Amino acid sequence: MYVKTTSRTNKDGTPVRYLHLAHNEWDPAAGRSVPRVLYSFGREDALDQAAIKRLVASLSKLLDPADALAATAGSDLVFLESRPFGGAFVLDALWRRLGIDKVITGLDRAPRRGRPRDAAATERVLFGLVANRALAPSSKLAAAEWISSDVHIDNLPAIGEQACYRAMDWLPSWRKPTRKWHGTGAGRKPPAAMTPIRARRPGSARTATPRTAAMTCRRS
Repeated sequence: MYVKTTSRTNKDGTPVRYLHLAHNEWDPAAGRSVPRVLYSFGREDALDQAAIKRLVASLSKLLDPADALAATAGSDLVFLESRPFGGAFVLDALWRRLGIDKVITGLDRAPRRGRPRDAAATERVLFGLVANRALAPSSKLAAAEWISSDVHIDNLPAIGEQACYRAMDWLPSWRKPTRKWHGTGAGRKPPAAMTPIRARRPGSARTATPRTAAMTCRRS
């Protein structure tokens, strides 16, 4: 179907155009396709714009949102993609309301050796991982693909798997260091709750072993 235009000339010589909704049908007698008018919209200069908008909106409901946008976009526009935004937007607002973003960006302000870290970018990656766990739980590799291609998160462009791992490795380094226990007499052992334990890295085949606690003994 398409919009067909017909025209005629008034007695005073002014042209008038009429718009019709039409489609082509095969005419066996003529041996060719001929247009058939399904509905007449009337004169072009007196077209009911509101009615046309309602008709377009109604027909757009029959299409995929991306196809509907591409069909109604101007010829100078090219449709690229569409991504869901609502779930990530709500989680991001809650994340900021709880102040988690400020806590994370404030961790790396102390001077240190080596290349400075972009705390703001790291915070966005960590939020992306949290949003992925809440909205579409998956592996780190799949989470990076989800963030890059399947959802819109403010200030978080496409990222790779390594960015996710670096952010996850950086966050535990800010845990409060385990305090050393100093005994007050010979033969005393540190409480089990205060004995530093070496954490086993994921995927390592070695068994975690306790570190030797630092102890000082008073001389008699």
